[in-house]
Amino acid sequence: MSADTDARAIYDAIAAELAATSPTTRSKMFSMPCLKNSNGKAFAGFRRGAMVFKLTTPQHATALALPGVRLFDPSEQGRPWKEWVEVPAEHASQWLELAQAAYRYMDTPP
Repeated sequence: MSADTDARAIYDAIAAELAATSPTTRSKMFSMPCLKNSNGKAFAGFRRGAMVFKLTTPQHATALALPGVRLFDPSEQGRPWKEWVEVPAEHASQWLELAQAAYRYMDTPP
């Protein structure tokens, strides 16, 4: 099994856990698998062996402090999304916690 396949299996397990414990649904965003809340808002996804999360403080800053984590730039044209972070598989042990934080952030009414 490749590292990307292992990372995808971890993502799938997290998606199943969130779907079982919250009104999370699996979907697609820019051709990547993603997770959406009950309002249809994406809060996490999987791309190229990494998970991406929409976060606010303090989790956003904590995630960005991890080695190899960067702002998510889906276009790869130097236009990253400021609230989204891309967390590589080396930090997969933190993916569930980050996904839960992203869900809570996106599930908070404006």
